[in-house]
Amino acid sequence: NIKHGRPRWKRVAGWTGPVPRPRHGHRAVAIKELMVVFGGGNEGIVDELHVYNTATNQWFIPAVRGDVPPGCAAYGFVCDGTRLLVFGGMVEYGKYSNDLYELQASRWEWKRLKAKAPKNGPPPCPRLGHSFSLIGSRCYLFGGLANDSEDPKNNIPRYLNDLYSLELRPGSSVVGWEIPMTLGQPPPPRESHTAVATTGRTANKLIIYGGMSGINICGRGAFSEVSAFKTCLPGFPGAPCAIKISKVRHLFVKSTETCVCASTDPSRANH
Repeated sequence: NIKHGRPRWKRVAGWTGPVPRPRHGHRAVAIKELMVVFGGGNEGIVDELHVYNTATNQWFIPAVRGDVPPGCAAYGFVCDGTRLLVFGGMVEYGKYSNDLYELQASRWEWKRLKAKAPKNGPPPCPRLGHSFSLIGSRCYLFGGLANDSEDPKNNIPRYLNDLYSLELRPGSSVVGWEIPMTLGQPPPPRESHTAVATTGRTANKLIIYGGMSGINICGRGAFSEVSAFKTCLPGFPGAPCAIKISKVRHLFVKSTETCVCASTDPSRANH
């Protein structure tokens, strides 16, 4: 709650309905007064969809239909009106996905989408721990962790810093993936970072912060499974970094903490 300008934490209690079991690696988005929670893991990957009504303090499980996706964790989740998009994630240990699904929350119907590959490169590889952010009518995919081994039990991790955009069509469709032409030094490869979209008068920005790239929280020593669940020190592995999407062509500004670049294609402005 925020009362008189002062935030106040309060533990929610007294809810009714089927409460989700404990988990991590799940994602949640808001549609008006509803919080939609999908996936995650706790002794196995969870494929459940739960909805919490913040106005009535009630949980419920909608009766979904269509192309219901398998359970996944550490995936991308965005909300465009009443349309929800799920991309990638871990479907089992060592096995990652690059599938794209849509959930129409107005009728709780899943649909698997097939986006066209970029003209200037391959489509996004299977991954987890990436960011998936909506800016206007485009989703921006950044980074994550891939497994270069064909055997899921023999994990060969590869950290990513690639950037893709996915143009959405009104209703229920997507156009295809694109690899934006960017300027400046891109952020180092990472997974489990955060990404937020900010809007301004002349430009929108995607700000990337933190994450992990195979070393522990202090930036020393070898990667371990335990360190994967700890928070990185502020500023590691660098950043915050921002990519700026505006009508200005070839604008580039750089400082010690933030790098900002504009889309080389002015037709992509404000997406």
